[in-house]
Amino acid sequence: MSTLDLFKSNEIGPFGRRQKRARGARIPVTVVTGFLGAGKTTLVRRFLTTPEGRNTAVVINEFGAVGIDDALVRGTTDEVALLGNGCLCCTTRSDLQLTLRRLVMERARGDVPAFERVIIETSGLADPGPILQTFSTDKALGGEFLIEVVATVIDAATGLQTLDWSAEARKQIILADRLILSKTDLVEEAKVEQLSAQLRTLNQRASIAHAIDGAIDPHCLTEPRDDVDHGFVAEADHSDGIASFVLHLDRAISWNVFARTMETLIALRGSDLLRVKGFLDVEGCQGPVLVQVVQHLAHPPVELAAWPDGDHQSRLVFITRHIAENHVRDLFNAVRTLSPQGR
Repeated sequence: MSTLDLFKSNEIGPFGRRQKRARGARIPVTVVTGFLGAGKTTLVRRFLTTPEGRNTAVVINEFGAVGIDDALVRGTTDEVALLGNGCLCCTTRSDLQLTLRRLVMERARGDVPAFERVIIETSGLADPGPILQTFSTDKALGGEFLIEVVATVIDAATGLQTLDWSAEARKQIILADRLILSKTDLVEEAKVEQLSAQLRTLNQRASIAHAIDGAIDPHCLTEPRDDVDHGFVAEADHSDGIASFVLHLDRAISWNVFARTMETLIALRGSDLLRVKGFLDVEGCQGPVLVQVVQHLAHPPVELAAWPDGDHQSRLVFITRHIAENHVRDLFNAVRTLSPQGR
């Protein structure tokens, strides 16, 4: 045994220093999405007035929009503006990665205040998937930022009709961690309940909150959910061929088995792995390992210092297109059986 082995820090695990929170020292990112007119800008504007919203950089990811709400962006065109609550805002009509890199550089130089959170408000027609991928494709950005919450805003008055015809609106809901119903004060309660039921068929794991004129508990936009499989009772099938399910593993898994399984899935069906996220009980690790995959791209794994609750069983949330839960489970079992380390 070497000297390094004898004096190795207890805080260092197979994936580096164990983190108390998944993001560690990285800047948390909240993605606010939702269809056209759902109330995203109103929600973000109200959030910026709260103590939790202080020192927030807001990126309006409109890509070609003529303009944005003057109450949110003051004295700016396409660049960065300092708002009264210690917030930044910029609207990007170019590449999101370039905008985020510029913010990091200007923050380091002291050209902009040292923001502590980033909110990305997407276009109403945007697919959130590429935005989630941005932080995997760019290692420098992945080292600076971590997506903590994906929140989708749904107009209670028009949401049902929009879901009937818009695949983009359905995908925004399916990929969300939290669903926020806006304008619930303008419609009958029965219609709100009907919409909520439809949302549940699309996404059973996300919590549903109501926002009136953008007012909501700000923690809905800042606090990640540790109970990644909360609300899942069965596989949910959607009209777009998208399925949601949670895979539980009954015992600790070697990292090699998990990595080889996911490499196979990504190689064969990467474009249909819309989102994978969860906690793994990995052999040799004290705490859970947080893993995230968006289509062909895997985020770096992060070992946490402790499990979020008493359940130490691996659980992975899969959001896929035309991939059945039993096929994924069978693949894990096959790789585990074939791997000498998996026995």
